[in-house]
Amino acid sequence: MAAVATPGFLSPGLDRRERRSSVTVLGAETAVFSYEPEPGSGTTDGPAMPTILAVHGFRGTHHGLLRIVDRLPEARVIMPDLPGFGESAPLGAPHDIAGYVAWLDALADALGLRDDTVLLGHSFGSIVAAHFVAQNPTRFSRLILVNPISAPALEGPQGILSRLAVAYYRAGAALPASIGAGLLRHPLIVRVMSEAMAKTRDTDLRSFVHGQHASHFSSFANRDMLLESFEASVSHTAAEVADDLRLPVLLIAGDRDEVAPLAAVRRFHERLPDSRLTVIPGVGHLIHYETPQPAAEAIRGFVAEEARG
Repeated sequence: MAAVATPGFLSPGLDRRERRSSVTVLGAETAVFSYEPEPGSGTTDGPAMPTILAVHGFRGTHHGLLRIVDRLPEARVIMPDLPGFGESAPLGAPHDIAGYVAWLDALADALGLRDDTVLLGHSFGSIVAAHFVAQNPTRFSRLILVNPISAPALEGPQGILSRLAVAYYRAGAALPASIGAGLLRHPLIVRVMSEAMAKTRDTDLRSFVHGQHASHFSSFANRDMLLESFEASVSHTAAEVADDLRLPVLLIAGDRDEVAPLAAVRRFHERLPDSRLTVIPGVGHLIHYETPQPAAEAIRGFVAEEARG
C-alpha cells in the first residue's frame, strides 16, 4: 500500500517517490519500499547523498519512518518491513538478533547495496543495525541510530514495566489462539502503549500518532514470532557492541525518552570512537513521528561529512 498523504504530516510528494518490491530473503518474502529522490531536490555543488537503508522498530512497519524520509527529498531511502511485520513474511528461523542480522545481510546482497550505503536503525532496529555492523564492520559506510536502545530493558527504573510486558507477550502466545491474538491486538492496549510514548501536546499530531499505531502496530504475522522479537528487543542493546563499532556513528536521542533514556545514550556515545550525538528536546521515543525535521537535519549533516571527506 502506498504512503497516504496526510495534510501537515505527510506530503503528496512521498507517494510519487515510492517504489514497492518484494524480495525473497532466506526463503521468505520481504516487502521493500524504496523512496527515490524528488526531482530537482538535490544539490548541484557536490556528490549525491548515498543510499540509506532503514530498519524500523518493534511492532512497527516501514510507515513509522516516513515523516523523516519525507524531509529528506534528496535522498534514496530503502525501507523493508522486518520479517513477520507489515507485509513481510516471517522467517523460517527464530526471530532473534542472530536471525534478523542474517536476514539484513542477505537482504543487502539481494538488493545489490554498495559499501557506501548508510545504515539506519530506529529503536529495536537500532539493536539489529548495531549488531549487524559489529559483525560486518566494512559492509556499510556509516551508522545512524534513532532512539538507540542503550541500556538493558529489564534493569533500571523501567525494569518492572519491562517484566510486565514480557508477561503480556508470553500470555498472548500461550493462551488459546483467538484469545491470545485478541489480547495482543486489542485496540485499548495499543492505545495505552501509544499514549505512554507520545510526548507532544499538539492534539492533531497526537491524533496522527495514535492513528498510525492503530493502523500498523498490530501488523504482525503470528504470536510466536512476535514473542521471539519482543524477547530479543529486551534481551539485547545496541550499546553492548559499542566496542566493535569502528565506523562513524550518529546517535539521535530524545531528552524525554523512557525507553532509551538519554543518560544511557550519552554513555553509549562516550564509548564510541567516532560518534556524534544529537539530542532533541521535548520528545521521547517517537522522534520519527513527533520531531522528524531536526532528525532529518542531523542525518543530512552527518551524511554530508562523508561527501566532504
